[in-house]
Amino acid sequence: MKERKWDLLALASIPLIMTLGNSMLLPILPQISKELGISAFQVSMLITVYGLMAIVMIPIAGYLSDTYGRKKVILPSLIIAAIGGVVCVVAAWFMKGVSAYWVILAGRLLQGIGAAGAFPIVIPFIGDLFKEEEDVSKSLGIIETSNTFGKVLSPILGAYLGIWLWFAPFIAIPVLCLISFFLVLFLVRKPEAKDEPEKQGIREFLSGIVSVLRKKGRWLYAIFAIGGICMFVTFGVQFYLSEMLETKYKMHGAMKGFVLAIPLALLCLASYGTGKIIGQNKTLMKWLGFGGMVLLTVAMIFAGFNKDIYFLVGFMGLGCVGIGIVLPCMDALITEGIEKENSGTITSLYSSMRFIGVALGPPVVSLLLSSGHWVLFALMASVGAIGGLLTLFAVTPSKGSKGDSGVKEPEQVNPGLLSKRVRQTSAISLDGKKSYP
Repeated sequence: MKERKWDLLALASIPLIMTLGNSMLLPILPQISKELGISAFQVSMLITVYGLMAIVMIPIAGYLSDTYGRKKVILPSLIIAAIGGVVCVVAAWFMKGVSAYWVILAGRLLQGIGAAGAFPIVIPFIGDLFKEEEDVSKSLGIIETSNTFGKVLSPILGAYLGIWLWFAPFIAIPVLCLISFFLVLFLVRKPEAKDEPEKQGIREFLSGIVSVLRKKGRWLYAIFAIGGICMFVTFGVQFYLSEMLETKYKMHGAMKGFVLAIPLALLCLASYGTGKIIGQNKTLMKWLGFGGMVLLTVAMIFAGFNKDIYFLVGFMGLGCVGIGIVLPCMDALITEGIEKENSGTITSLYSSMRFIGVALGPPVVSLLLSSGHWVLFALMASVGAIGGLLTLFAVTPSKGSKGDSGVKEPEQVNPGLLSKRVRQTSAISLDGKKSYP
């Protein structure tokens, strides 16, 4: 692992930068709305279009990386993301009003394409680089830490940059993408030759997806929906909190960024702790996942009763703890419940479905702002309750062989087995165990 430390550093920069590229905008969305004279719904689309492109492009990027090589997909994708950032900067600098908005939206579309072709390829690339299962496992942990750190840092950094210049976060994106590009270009060496999965044609690729979904659709669709619900609530409440801090509490800049970071920090801590204790105990994953959805639902109900800032942030944070418990359980269930030759494809679809939640959260909340505080949180509680019911009745650990009716009988397997699976598959997932948009 030591001889590949620079390769690992370069690859770890990608999830950090891609996370910053999206979440860094959340604290300044109200500011962008004022500067361009656009509605809350329109400004929310700057997050949505990024997620929509990721939904479409993640499976395609994974297939291309299996066919042509990881690095050959990552490098152009980073350039595309950088170009998207430049388009946003030029529009913000030289244009005004709605005209600038539409060009910025086009730039965000390019960023979404670039993110889909860079971020999802990191995990299978780690599997290509390292021989030993222990090294792969440790490296995946470092990649996840980078992703998590980006989520906590993004609202703080975005708020700080917004103090200096309202479109400064757009300037930061191409700079960061180019740094990552050169790190990957010069530091990531070609993996050593090893057994690789047989390359699939596009027809085989698509028929494999259809076959797996036909046989195991019940529990797979449930986990897809649960992942999407978690991301919908996460980005929805973050968008709402950003609007409330700006309009009602007149909170701007760094302080606003720190407040926005509180729920995300709790989410990340809960996710880290859950990942440490679940092992490969499928029954524990199911019941922790159900408990997390119940906690999210209850927190959203109580959050609807009061607009006080301390009350609101407290229960939003509690809801994010629930989400942080759910996600590692669902990620592990879907990873371990699919045969190795199909797990990359299916987990990539799961990642795409989670991005649907990312894309829908802000615009739906923006449309509900005029309907009242309680209506919004009643919706969040309702989708949380749906997720809880899906976890309880559709995600059922079975005693049969892997994938018979969901997942295997509970057993303890060391992290190296998961690492080996990541390395062996034609993985095109965002993360083999834990991943966030």
